[in-house]
Amino acid sequence: MELKTKISANDDEQGLTITREFDLPLALLFTAHIEPEIVEQWMGTKVLKLEAKKNGSYQFETSDAKGNVVFRANGVIHEFIPNQKITRTFEMENAPFGVQLEFLEFEQLTDDTSKLTIHSIYKSVALRDQMLKLPFAQGINMAHNRLQDIVNKLK
Repeated sequence: MELKTKISANDDEQGLTITREFDLPLALLFTAHIEPEIVEQWMGTKVLKLEAKKNGSYQFETSDAKGNVVFRANGVIHEFIPNQKITRTFEMENAPFGVQLEFLEFEQLTDDTSKLTIHSIYKSVALRDQMLKLPFAQGINMAHNRLQDIVNKLK
């Protein structure tokens, strides 16, 4: 089955591009990225902090059934233009990938549809390739499917 979230990466570049069209109005797609309660639902992680503003920061954490932290990520928001753009760093703690720079761009396609494009830049092509070897594409596609389902209920 073809994934709705597309990932493309050029061999000689240290970045990748993620695109997804949603059956959601632009404002709802953007809201799903800045409201902690919604982010927690579609990402399946706890939002410890989410300051949706220029120079804001965020921190996410996921624990297993025994309460052990299995995933923690954080970053700083460098650019924040409502319903248009979020530029941020993204760092997974205790992971070999280092800090990534992410450019999230939100685009209205019609009154009821919108598109998200994420450009992620890694420190090296090797680190980017290491990320692509993980079940990254399936994971982000599943998260985006949850985002679509959860936010549909808010319409």
